[in-house]
Amino acid sequence: MANDNDKNIFEEVADNIQKKGDKIKEAEEIERKTDTLTFDDYVIEKIAAIAARDIPGVLELKGGFFSGITEAFASNTDTNTQGVSVEVDENNVVVDLKAILEYGQSAPRIFTKVKQTIKEKVKEMTGLNVTAVNMKVSDIMTEKEFNQAKADKN
Repeated sequence: MANDNDKNIFEEVADNIQKKGDKIKEAEEIERKTDTLTFDDYVIEKIAAIAARDIPGVLELKGGFFSGITEAFASNTDTNTQGVSVEVDENNVVVDLKAILEYGQSAPRIFTKVKQTIKEKVKEMTGLNVTAVNMKVSDIMTEKEFNQAKADKN
């Protein structure tokens, strides 16, 4: 049978253990609240756009209807992310691209290389996982046609 002195020692030890556990939880919460690294969607879009444009056979990434309107009314529109949109959820990213490919090139091979490169670059630069890359081919052109269209645009 335990005496009152033994009870007090057990209660004191239990209280000390509880207090230490509470201090550890507080420290973990403070650490989680103070150490964060986040990225604007724009940054991830830009990484994906640069990575995709570096792939041979990708002539251009092309924005949709609204980007055309934006360009018409804005003199300093940043076209670095044109044709790219992302959805970011926690540590995962889905990338959507609209591209103009070079005539005569293999779209499946280009797509495979685009996916691989985007996944590598986004992971390397942000630590985020690209879970899907969707590419819509909006046009194909010969390099000559593409260069002429660029010259006509300017």
